[in-house]
Amino acid sequence: MKFHNQILLLFLGYSLFSCAQNSDNHQSDDHTYNIVVSDLVIPWGFVFLPDESMLITEKHGVLTHFKNGKKTFVKGLPDIKALGQGGLMDVELHPDYKTNGWIYLSFASADGEGSGANTAIMRCKLENNTLIEKQMLYKATPNSTRGQHFGSRIEFDNNGYLFFSIGERGQRDINPQNINRDGGKIYRLHDDGRIPVDNPFVKDRYSKKAIYSYGHRNPQGMALHPETGALWTHEHGPRGGDEINIIAPGKNYGWPLVSYGINYSGTIFTDNTELPGMEQPIHYWDPSIAPSGMAFITSDIYPNWKGNLLIGSLKFQYLNRCVLVNNKITKQEKLIEGLGRVRSVKLGPDGYIYVGIENLGIVKIIPKK
Repeated sequence: MKFHNQILLLFLGYSLFSCAQNSDNHQSDDHTYNIVVSDLVIPWGFVFLPDESMLITEKHGVLTHFKNGKKTFVKGLPDIKALGQGGLMDVELHPDYKTNGWIYLSFASADGEGSGANTAIMRCKLENNTLIEKQMLYKATPNSTRGQHFGSRIEFDNNGYLFFSIGERGQRDINPQNINRDGGKIYRLHDDGRIPVDNPFVKDRYSKKAIYSYGHRNPQGMALHPETGALWTHEHGPRGGDEINIIAPGKNYGWPLVSYGINYSGTIFTDNTELPGMEQPIHYWDPSIAPSGMAFITSDIYPNWKGNLLIGSLKFQYLNRCVLVNNKITKQEKLIEGLGRVRSVKLGPDGYIYVGIENLGIVKIIPKK
């Protein structure tokens, strides 16, 4: 896939290291960017609170409250197991946060059966920069000592359902095609952790009742389409075959029986790119871009980009702007290329795009007039 109109960032005479140490604006041909939060290692997820302060997760197990230009470390975190790709991962607010104050976290937890860890979902509240009223809503089992594929994005739909992803934990031949096991799935719960009675597998005696779709590898992007309300995800393929999918209840998205990728070693594990009863992605990348973070542009601040989809690239270190026509990507453009691995992306309450970049911080993209 060719990328068009690559944006070349001008560093105003500074090196990348110098840029990371300053919060001045940096120029490109059609936009500037401003480092608004510096000195973050792996900003896995972030959200804006009603007062426009930010909660930022870092994978090694730090939750930061950034307010009025200052960072405060939040206390009272659950026990977090930093294991490979796992640690403290996503953060999301309840749709009615202003009323109920619920904050949702995904993290690697060692609780439960087996050694190692697996993905957990918790809700809690924030008081005096301390987490209180912590409630575990879901804990995947069994634990594994493998360090791969924890997922784990969180999203609410327009009906108030809680969706989250859990990767297949490096066990592709065991977990993703088996609805009796956790891993390689998208899940749906009520906001308090109850299982919806119309979840697709609630009547299956042995299934994990929270499963909403299956056959996934490692989904690290999740966003609600602003017009249709459909849940969009992306996931890491192996060597090639990163995918974008529109999630529907009970559907099988194929991994590892179908894939557009191959093993990291270069060997082939399946000849099938499609099979009956398995969903096709609306887009795939080959070579892989290693996608992380996902957001639709709904702001009038970017009139030429409105309706586009943003996806971070860990591997190639850019923010990918995808132009959509009838749910198909017709054009792609690299933004803020070369600053570091792009881990997370959000639209802020001010309508601007904010991007979490590893070993740098969170930057704000500002279009030129």
